[in-house]
Amino acid sequence: MATIADIAVSGAINLLTAFIFLLAFAILRLQPFNDRVYFPKWYLKGLRSSPSRSGAFVRRVVNLDFRSYIRFLNWMPEALNMPEPELIDHAGLDSAVYLRIYLMGLKIFVPITFLAWAILVPVNYTNNALEAVKMVANVTASDIDKLSISNIPLKSQRFWTHIVMAYAFTFWTCYVLLREYEKVASMRLQFLSSERRRPDQFTVLVRNVPPDPDESVSELVEHFFLVNHPDHYLTQQVVCNANKLASLVKYKKKMKNWLDYYHLKFSRNQSQKPQMKTGFLGLWGGKVDAIDHHISVIEKLSKEIEEERKRVLKDPKSIMPAAFVSFKTRWGAAVCAQTQQSRNPTLWLTEWAPEPRDVYWQNLAIPYVALTVRRLIIGVAFFFLTFFFMIPIASVQALASIEGIEKRAPFLKSVIEIKFIKSVIQGFLPGIALKLFLIFLPTILMIMSKFEGFISLSSLERRSATRYYIFLIINVFLGSILTGAAFEQLNSFIKQSANEIPKTIGVAVPMKATFFITYIMVDGWAGIAGEVLMLKPLVLYHLKNFFLVKTEKDREEAMNPGSLGFHTGEPRIQLYFLLGLVYSTVTPVLLPFIIIFFAFAFVVFRHQIINVYNQQYESGAAFWPDVHGRVITALVISQLALMGLMSTKEAAQSTPFLIALPVLTIWFHRFCNGRHKSAFVKYPLQEAMMKDTLERARDPNFNLKAYLQSAYVHPVFKGDNEDDEDDEDNLLSGKMETESVLVPTKRQSRRNTPVPSKMSGGSSPSLPEEVKSGEP
Repeated sequence: MATIADIAVSGAINLLTAFIFLLAFAILRLQPFNDRVYFPKWYLKGLRSSPSRSGAFVRRVVNLDFRSYIRFLNWMPEALNMPEPELIDHAGLDSAVYLRIYLMGLKIFVPITFLAWAILVPVNYTNNALEAVKMVANVTASDIDKLSISNIPLKSQRFWTHIVMAYAFTFWTCYVLLREYEKVASMRLQFLSSERRRPDQFTVLVRNVPPDPDESVSELVEHFFLVNHPDHYLTQQVVCNANKLASLVKYKKKMKNWLDYYHLKFSRNQSQKPQMKTGFLGLWGGKVDAIDHHISVIEKLSKEIEEERKRVLKDPKSIMPAAFVSFKTRWGAAVCAQTQQSRNPTLWLTEWAPEPRDVYWQNLAIPYVALTVRRLIIGVAFFFLTFFFMIPIASVQALASIEGIEKRAPFLKSVIEIKFIKSVIQGFLPGIALKLFLIFLPTILMIMSKFEGFISLSSLERRSATRYYIFLIINVFLGSILTGAAFEQLNSFIKQSANEIPKTIGVAVPMKATFFITYIMVDGWAGIAGEVLMLKPLVLYHLKNFFLVKTEKDREEAMNPGSLGFHTGEPRIQLYFLLGLVYSTVTPVLLPFIIIFFAFAFVVFRHQIINVYNQQYESGAAFWPDVHGRVITALVISQLALMGLMSTKEAAQSTPFLIALPVLTIWFHRFCNGRHKSAFVKYPLQEAMMKDTLERARDPNFNLKAYLQSAYVHPVFKGDNEDDEDDEDNLLSGKMETESVLVPTKRQSRRNTPVPSKMSGGSSPSLPEEVKSGEP
């Protein structure tokens, strides 16, 4: 059980670590050879040039201006100076709203901390219940626990203070959540209305297209939408399975890069042509001319790619029963995306198309009927992953303690009993052990989400974030409390009567706050300082630059900073919301550590978003309902935990007053979703019509069809074979002449029957073979 001295040692270690990280960052970011690591976003925008290209060699590597080192913390005010509208224009709405999660944490917990320390801490401290319990049961406690609810005796009238504070904290949290939901919904609508033209504003993804023996998927899709959306349909792009083709194109790109490198090497020294070995990684095998070898490999790949491309375009098995359908107006796309298309609700399923850079092309090749089976498999796998992961986490945390080390390595007992070492182990080791144990979890969860078949990067990240949050609740929060409250106190349970066990649990659960304090300092203080240092990207960039970079294009790819990482960052933030809300009435001493995390992380991530991260997609803050829902979940868990704790304290008169809290909170959540969630899942027709009208007035001659024609063509068809691109687009899209006034169909089964076709779905049964319509 960590004491105040242990927490102080842990705080000193983590503060020192954070300071060293910040000092190292302040020095490294000023060096010219690191400029591409710490300011890659400005390079990608073309607004920054490398300082290492001019001047003396030393100045190209090391910054010799000593005055700049004096202002080593000037990056903090610079990160805060950019106004939010400018930040949205610079980094996108997703990044700006992500930062608002940290701000929301400050808005919630700063007033809560003030109230808790002004009211609850004195109420808790001016009791001696822990001293009395120590006399009855062998339960360990520290000075920190005297500031918690554990120090209040059974049946005390002081519990009314905690109940009143629970209501105050709940109402304040709900008020902040409501204001933020309103603000972010307004920001999203404003962003969508002021945003420039994008293909996804006019496009829907239609899936589960029914098979038809008389028409191809392309012809069937075009016929269906010409009939059912005659005034707004513009063009379509069928989805094809081009995963094998994509792997060939990727390998050819790699070979071209090597060829460019050897050409560059030969141009610098033409006395001898470069040689290479044909074995694994060039480590063995016969020597050959490197340039000739790569030319022959590229020629062979080009033939394979051409054959595979033709197969994909002509083989009906490569065409999936799905398509990206584009409309003449946003209004037409909104109507299609938000309505049912046929009598059979399982056919012709439509949804808003992701923006082209958000599409995860590999999963588009998964048949729609296979998605349910895949999600069932992953659901079962996630269940076992979550609950079996609790065993090693509990074991690691047990080992990362004084008792665990003494049991496994008794010869170290004399060493770890030294006061400083004991403080380090109890105040630092459990937190770092848990942090290290969770390193690979986000990667595992992302692989599981990809297997499930989500078709956009944003949906992949949101699903991974949801699972990561569930995992953190069960294994990090509940798992740590159970191992701390039950396993550590097992001897006490065995030695006392059954009616004393609930009382011991009521005392022991709040005591786990000391473990979470150490975890917050490791993850939220030193971990966030490590985020801004970017040690791993720094090392990887210089390794790639030294060993792998052969061309300027390679250098750009080596400095690729990646995206914000919503699937890893947001669940971690939500864990702090959960800890803060649960312990606000139980152990308020934890709250200042939470505030430091939110404030420090806000500054660091604002700097990273401005200078480093290059968001891969823009969802228009579509993730905010998930954020809101997880804070509500944390709030309900905190209320249920307080109810359970009160029941162990025999506060029979006051406990029933807590029952209304989760009921009111869930009602509030439903109210917020009913009022604002539609702004994140639907596009108002009024907004769509207004934007269409303004755009027609400003640019009446814009060729929208040419703009959308190839927007959703698979990236492998936009490669290096420009000569064939038009033919490929024609084959893929199945486009028809725009001046035609008829809706052609090859279907013969409709000529002599008034019954609607079971194969095509929602067309009118009275339609003849050819139906007149307006210009498509």
